[in-house]
Amino acid sequence: MSAPGRCGFVAIVGRPNVGKSTLANAMIGTKISIVSRKAQTTRHRIHGVLTRGADQFVFVDTPGFQTRHGGAMNRMMNRVVTQALAEVDVVVHVVEAGKWSSGDAQLLPLLPTSRPVILAVNKVDALRDKNAMFAYVSRITAQFPYAAVVPVSALRDVQLGILLDEIAARLPEGEHLFEADTLTDRPVRFIAAELIREKIFRLVGDELPYGCTVVIEQWEENEEGARIAACVVIERQSHRPILLGAGGLHMKRIATEARQDIVELLGKPVFLDVYIKVRKGWSDREAALRELGYE
Repeated sequence: MSAPGRCGFVAIVGRPNVGKSTLANAMIGTKISIVSRKAQTTRHRIHGVLTRGADQFVFVDTPGFQTRHGGAMNRMMNRVVTQALAEVDVVVHVVEAGKWSSGDAQLLPLLPTSRPVILAVNKVDALRDKNAMFAYVSRITAQFPYAAVVPVSALRDVQLGILLDEIAARLPEGEHLFEADTLTDRPVRFIAAELIREKIFRLVGDELPYGCTVVIEQWEENEEGARIAACVVIERQSHRPILLGAGGLHMKRIATEARQDIVELLGKPVFLDVYIKVRKGWSDREAALRELGYE
């Protein structure tokens, strides 16, 4: 008789820029959360689904817990993290190999003691002194009773199968919540907006402040293709030329590269129109954040 299947929710948490979204995408096998070199890229709690044999993992990719800055957006993102920790079956705490900051330490008191927490030491491929790993892990595990420790590289696909095994062993037995081919519970419009926002983070570099978001204002789709109008909402008029770039080159690249990803997502031709609107102070008003789709 085969073993019963397991199914449950898994929160991936950590300070900003330790590779949480890269890890979630690598384990699921597709791009659900946007990835960039900038910290604090993920703003929404995203459910990514992986069905592996009899087991189904429902991943909750949370924003990096923010301890440096206040503001409505960061307060809202921190609430997403604490709510996720209270609702899931297993927690994966991601740290960057060889690095430990006050941001890592301030997350420890929020980790639940009533459910298993696995320490995922990410970016081990970039660690120069491999001999220092034992001492590094020992310092962390002395501060919290982790159920398991798994060194991984999300970028290089190192030991991700072992991490999944450790998670699966701690999921509750139960029926699957989603069909086997489900990858996320987010609508395709949301994923498309995230793909555009990813290009903004990657292509504009450090010039543009974090006060921008993407809203899909028009979506017309049939068997032959899709026509999409997307609005990039910024906080200041002075941000517009930064986003446009010389001769509009930044915006052209953002639209072109995002369109290519959306074509792959939908499997059909896409006409994408991306434009800019100024909405002063939107990221520091909770009512405006909710109106723009933030939780």
